[in-house]
Amino acid sequence: MRLLWIFVGLSLLFLIPFLLWGEVLGAMFSNRGAVSWLQSYGAWAWIAGIALLVADLFFPMPGTAVMAALGYVYGPLVGGLIGATGSFLAGTLAYGLCRLLGRTAAIRIVKEGELDKSRQVFSQVGGWVVALSRLVPLLAEVVACMAGLARMPVRSFFAAMACGCLPMGFAFAIIGHAGAERPALALTLSAVLPPILWLAVQPLIRRQKNRCIQKP
Repeated sequence: MRLLWIFVGLSLLFLIPFLLWGEVLGAMFSNRGAVSWLQSYGAWAWIAGIALLVADLFFPMPGTAVMAALGYVYGPLVGGLIGATGSFLAGTLAYGLCRLLGRTAAIRIVKEGELDKSRQVFSQVGGWVVALSRLVPLLAEVVACMAGLARMPVRSFFAAMACGCLPMGFAFAIIGHAGAERPALALTLSAVLPPILWLAVQPLIRRQKNRCIQKP
């Protein structure tokens, strides 16, 4: 039960910046605004784009608009890779900060029994949750934090993050590069591709895990 309240508490914590600055930042970085802002940094636009996506962990940045702008500035391939990298780093930062709390600190927040239960859940289905959550604002950050708190295996978390971030980054970069107003296509690709990728990657992770266990 306490784990549920922590989930709700984290959701409310991430919701506060949306209520305070969401409208302002959304207007500033939507559509051509994000493109103009990136272009103002010249050769360092890619770093500025990654910084915006990582800042989404603390501020309500319109991540999909930034990814589309990266596609416009750098093209669908490079722009997609930069956008996916920024999203990946944001999730990894959330995961790492919560994981660094350590088991002792985590037990103070969550009862030991619930912590062990959450670890079991994330080790079994955490990959699906992490991969699919990247598309949903607010939920993506909360899930990454919960994965870190539950100490989800690092290899599985990184693989799931990649499965969720890559389709989203490339899909919106393609839309931005084409200059087409078809967000439904990007949303569809971002929702359908992560579970397909995770289905392909999951057996490889299990095989590697079994090899590590079998080593003397």
